[in-house]
Amino acid sequence: MKKSIMTLALLSCWTTGAMANWSVTVTGASDYMFNGVSQTDNDPALQASLDYAASGGVYAGVWTSNVDYGASADQELDGYIGHFVQLDESVSVDYGIAYYTYHGGDDSSELNYPEMYAKFGYGWGSGTTEANFWYTWDYFGTGAGHTIVEIAHTIPLAENHALRISADSSNSLDGDKWSWEGSDTSYQHVKIAWQTSWQGFAIEVAAENTTLDSELADERIVVAVSRTFSF
Repeated sequence: MKKSIMTLALLSCWTTGAMANWSVTVTGASDYMFNGVSQTDNDPALQASLDYAASGGVYAGVWTSNVDYGASADQELDGYIGHFVQLDESVSVDYGIAYYTYHGGDDSSELNYPEMYAKFGYGWGSGTTEANFWYTWDYFGTGAGHTIVEIAHTIPLAENHALRISADSSNSLDGDKWSWEGSDTSYQHVKIAWQTSWQGFAIEVAAENTTLDSELADERIVVAVSRTFSF
């Protein structure tokens, strides 16, 4: 479960009414971006999730997408469990753990890793502000500690239209085990996304860029459309 896709899936649930106990979300995207880096070698992605929401804000699910890691993997399958708490009318907390697994290559399982997350939301007159955090002690199976820190703000533009502006930093805590572009142990990513829904479909059009000098992480427009079926 990658964070941007889950945000889009939840948007679809909210715009079609209260979330049922079980739901399936199917997403088509022009690219599968993970913190500004293409996971599909700049190609489109077809993704799906199965989610269960229990009473008291507990939820669990599985999520899958095609990827293109050369000979290493061509499919990602993630599981996650978490707890969403609305502390008052303005403040919310969402925390949990995910496990990312990779398939299709002889050594694909070596990329598997767990990740913990905590997300804090504050709704106020001009929208919702988020502070989101992710941590793993085994990033892509390398044994490296890794964190992602994101600040985001969603601005309502009109009924059923919103603009989400976010900036995040990916940071390796063990540069000898994982780094980007030589010895760099961190990079930054910015994204501006227009979000809406139509006839039960959640739609996001996003412009994003990173500080990395890579064809997989340069500036681009990404379009994603999802549909959630609740039962």
